[in-house]
Amino acid sequence: MHITTNDVYKIATLARLEIDEKQAAVFATQMDTILEYMDTLNELDTSTIAPMYSPVDHATVLREDETAQHYNSEQMLQNAPEQGGGYFIVPKIV
Repeated sequence: MHITTNDVYKIATLARLEIDEKQAAVFATQMDTILEYMDTLNELDTSTIAPMYSPVDHATVLREDETAQHYNSEQMLQNAPEQGGGYFIVPKIV
């Protein structure tokens, strides 16, 4: 597939970009080069390669989720300005 300047203008219109003739010629050449490279990649035999979501192994750096209770409700409420029935009492906001 060969990219023409008309194709570049259509793409620019879809992307709502304004380009001049010089830019269109440069973009056409660049897009053409990219597509040629994709054609080269399509010639490779990848039938023996397992699909993957990323070529890099990602190790999780996050800790495991573990439940733990550090404070009981009485300790949590001891500094509350107002409490009742084991809950914080706050002003009503409507």
